[in-house]
Amino acid sequence: MYSLSPFTCARLQRLPKQPVVWEGDRRPISEGMLDAFGYDGGGSDDDADEASDCIIWVDGTEGVLRAVTIIPADTGHEAVVRTLLQAMEHPQGAMPPGRPQKLVVCDREIHFFLRGALQDLDITVDYAEVLPIIDEIFESLQQPDDLAESPLPPDWEAALNQQAQQLWDNAPWNHLGDDQILQIELNQWNLGTLYVSVLGMAGLEYGLLIYRSLDSLTQFRKTATESNLTTRQMQQAFLSQDCLFLNFELVRDETAAPLLPLPWMQTAPSEVIPEFGSLHPLEGLRHTLELEEAAALRVCLEGLNRFFKAHDEALSVADFPDLVNTYKLRNPLDKAQLTVKISTCPDITAQLAIAEGLGERDASLPSFDLPRFRDDYVPEGSMVLLTRLPNQVLDGVRQPRSDRSRGKSNASEMMPVVAIQTSRPKAKKLASQLEAAQGIEAVCFNPGSDPMSGDTLQLGLLHTGDGDFHLFIEFLMQDAHDSGLLTQWQNWCEASNGVCGVMIASGVTGAAKGRPGPKETVAFFETCLKTPEELNIPPLQMSYALDWE
Repeated sequence: MYSLSPFTCARLQRLPKQPVVWEGDRRPISEGMLDAFGYDGGGSDDDADEASDCIIWVDGTEGVLRAVTIIPADTGHEAVVRTLLQAMEHPQGAMPPGRPQKLVVCDREIHFFLRGALQDLDITVDYAEVLPIIDEIFESLQQPDDLAESPLPPDWEAALNQQAQQLWDNAPWNHLGDDQILQIELNQWNLGTLYVSVLGMAGLEYGLLIYRSLDSLTQFRKTATESNLTTRQMQQAFLSQDCLFLNFELVRDETAAPLLPLPWMQTAPSEVIPEFGSLHPLEGLRHTLELEEAAALRVCLEGLNRFFKAHDEALSVADFPDLVNTYKLRNPLDKAQLTVKISTCPDITAQLAIAEGLGERDASLPSFDLPRFRDDYVPEGSMVLLTRLPNQVLDGVRQPRSDRSRGKSNASEMMPVVAIQTSRPKAKKLASQLEAAQGIEAVCFNPGSDPMSGDTLQLGLLHTGDGDFHLFIEFLMQDAHDSGLLTQWQNWCEASNGVCGVMIASGVTGAAKGRPGPKETVAFFETCLKTPEELNIPPLQMSYALDWE
């Protein structure tokens, strides 16, 4: 049997000894429990069939989870000690390092193994037949999602779904990033002030995280933005959150619609299914809500929907505004009136940016001033086409403006055009957004990379007059079709002396789908093609929202 080296013991003995009792155990886990931990095995398909064990160490005195590890079932008990050392020196969440006064386990082999391995650490190792906290954690993880029955009355589920549908229609992710925090002063059901992070601007996951404390929000964001984190560490950080959540599952008929390059460019989903639940450091992920939790979510969603509807225009500006509203809402439990105050938190958003090291990282970058890159203008379900049309056809849709590129091309020539085709209401909104952004100064294709897949990309960007860049298409350069389309369009631009146009069109679901013309044109911007060097922008790297489902 191994024992810890004198050097390791000396290092651990320097940790403060706390008057607490920790519970620990190692248990086999099913595939469904792996999903609950967000664990995909990290290996081949054959590896997915291998049995796995889960090791957990919990501070039973403080009621917090300190470390979780998933291992192959044939791994020795040394892994239990490794996870224990992680719980001491690098606990998850915001807990400080430290040693417990006592450990309690319910497995005789592990009890014997730990007594030998830890004999020089002055830590008592006891045996107990039952470990209540760990039993509760594993019992919750063993409940398959599809068998979990909601304890909520049917009319409550309908009310929650109705508020979720209103949130989907309000689409706050069109304006807010996940770092632009809102605050809800609820003061009901043992919940004081809640902090809301909106998911969806990246187009990969849509919904809300409603944190029960500011500490939980800041700790998770701090951990999630650390460099060189392993997938396992990210999973543990995810499970350490303390929040209620609403996620939207998007159901699409992929056989009936073309596959478009970016997630947020896909056709509109055929169905949107809201999913509610809770995350807690000791409990993990739970998809069922108690009545008080559901009441809190109903009130929060109703208030947020009113807030987003009232401030849709104000929230669309570049700077995160300082807004506050107070609403009189009905308590769904006793029908009494309650007051909810909702506000934006520019100060917290700025503090998060500092805490996440954005200022320090920017200081280490080259001296050029990085502009804002956005991907929230092109509506979901749009088609993006690189085409060309005769100049005389476009004469009727050109907007009168003195453009420095005008006059370089002959009227009989064909003009290269970026056509963004969507529904008429969305086309009108996009056109107004581009007008508010002072029009389109240039079209650019900029090198990019996807760190997750290793793909080399060319990213289509619209440079607006306010200095922002808006992503409208992504070409995979390893794909012969993609690279051929881009080369052809750039050759057309070369033939027109760089002059090109951007057409915002309707008719994505009609007979003109994929072939918009003057009749479908809502707005047309005459502009020019520029190189990244001319616009002083560096190569870009794609980033992704966390998706643990």
